[in-house]
Amino acid sequence: MANVDDRYGRGAPEPLYAAIKKYVVDGIARGDLRPGDRVESEAELIKKFGVSRMTAHRALRELQNSGILTRLPGVGTFVADPSAKGHIIEIRNIADEIRSRGHQHGSYVVKNVAEKASKKTGSMLGVEPGTQLFHSVIVHSEAGIPIQLEERFVLAEIAPGYDKVDFTSITPNEFLTRAAPLERVDHVVRAVMPDRDVAALLDIETVEPCLLLIRQTWSRSRLVSYARLTHPGSRFEFEDSFTV
Repeated sequence: MANVDDRYGRGAPEPLYAAIKKYVVDGIARGDLRPGDRVESEAELIKKFGVSRMTAHRALRELQNSGILTRLPGVGTFVADPSAKGHIIEIRNIADEIRSRGHQHGSYVVKNVAEKASKKTGSMLGVEPGTQLFHSVIVHSEAGIPIQLEERFVLAEIAPGYDKVDFTSITPNEFLTRAAPLERVDHVVRAVMPDRDVAALLDIETVEPCLLLIRQTWSRSRLVSYARLTHPGSRFEFEDSFTV
């Protein structure tokens, strides 16, 4: 892993156990640590950070509890396999998918506003420019690691109040399922390269390929939502099965 710098030392404004957690999570996000890799022991972290055994133990324990690390008694502590998976055929709430794997779901709301459709965004929903839309951008994380950037445009008249919802406590999927029950869903999956903004929000490099799922949903015989769901290729995969 990279050498500890001032971000993780005693000059950092956060508690030392939190600095150790950030140090480990940053190493995973950069790819320095991959699933199955051994992380530094309590003794090694004590020496590197100059902290007590209790502080080092708390940092590792909390990372284990959140599903980021796994411990084998007598062997060591290792990076857990996040096994982040999504479905193409089945529509599932990302928060439920993450919790089903025993991990904690987190969300960071970049944007959630009301705006008028441009020619481009209007074409996504099949409406005229000037039509009232809601536009949200949310980063979803699994055990503290970003796995999806959700950008969504919603027809305002179908989901009133969308722009006032606290999407740190409920996902757009949950809200829309209640406001506008699904009748039809179209999916397109593409491999894409992220631009700088997308890469920054997903905490990846611009050279890392991503999986983009474009989802259009219909309710009450109308196209009501257009979403672009971008996932880091190294952290996510799609899977599904069906009987023929």
